[in-house]
Amino acid sequence: MLNMDFSKRVVVRTNDEDWVPSPSAGVDRKLLEREEAERGRATSLVRYAQNSHFKTHQHPAGEEIFVLDGVFSDENGNYPAGTYIRNPPDSKHAPFSENGCVLFVKLHQFDPADTATVRINTNEAEWLPGYGGLQVMPLHSFEGEHVALVKWPAGEVFKPHRHFGGEEIFVLSGEFIDEHGRYPAGSWLRSPHASEHHPRVEQETIIYVKTGHLFGAA
Repeated sequence: MLNMDFSKRVVVRTNDEDWVPSPSAGVDRKLLEREEAERGRATSLVRYAQNSHFKTHQHPAGEEIFVLDGVFSDENGNYPAGTYIRNPPDSKHAPFSENGCVLFVKLHQFDPADTATVRINTNEAEWLPGYGGLQVMPLHSFEGEHVALVKWPAGEVFKPHRHFGGEEIFVLSGEFIDEHGRYPAGSWLRSPHASEHHPRVEQETIIYVKTGHLFGAA
């Protein structure tokens, strides 16, 4: 198991981590959290080499993807960098990449009743006004779980706040900062239920944020 104690705060600066091979040739990973070797809950960065593919497989408890670089494909379409994807429980596909791609992937983490299929090209979706100077792009919500992109203008300071149900962040660009440290692009942070921090940025920064999904996890 890796980083499966959800009562603890976890920070991984993925640019400092090595790629490790997956069971499929040409597909490598950086593991962030993992329940078992090739099954159960997992959060990873996944890199497809040019003309690599993964065999047809099923997602018993769903799959969430954000395309970080390149173009990711399956039999249902082609998804450029900036695409947000949700494949619901019991869905299956045969993914591949013609020119290579890098993905942020979360497996086996859906509520069984969360059956929405989602495809959002965030390069084309609308930013909405948020707190202070923030802009927010909602991606998905189900009961207490919320997923969004948040754009921070240079110099923005957010109020101190608690995370009911926990918070997970992947820094897409810029640098995210709080009283615990500085997190450049590629950093993954997971903060437990009822944790607190006082975030800010010095430069424009965009983060993927998921909240409310770690309530009661231990």
